[in-house]
Amino acid sequence: MTRLLLQWALSAGALLLVTQLYSGVQVPSFGSALWVALVLGLLNAVLRPVLVVLTLPVTVLTLGLFLLVVNGLVFWLASGLLSGLQVRGFWAAVWGALLYSGLGLLIDSLLARLFPR
Repeated sequence: MTRLLLQWALSAGALLLVTQLYSGVQVPSFGSALWVALVLGLLNAVLRPVLVVLTLPVTVLTLGLFLLVVNGLVFWLASGLLSGLQVRGFWAAVWGALLYSGLGLLIDSLLARLFPR
């Protein structure tokens, strides 16, 4: 449970870092970032696998690059569902999702070392 709460808080912090690194994505506060991280986590757990399966032929043809578009769509959808996440357009969502995913990999790596299974 501690790992999950820490990952949630670090993901919210990662969102705030994305807003500092890229002006196309805006999150006004840490509280908003917590909600956005929660909704993004839920969308990535539920909707993203369905989109990956549905777009599998295109993903294979583009050698996996279409997954960037899928990540951008999920990020953009989260901005449409929440008022706490402002994204300036589809390509801003793709870049924001790419930065957020990279930071998420770093967070997962750090947590794997802190909480070995």
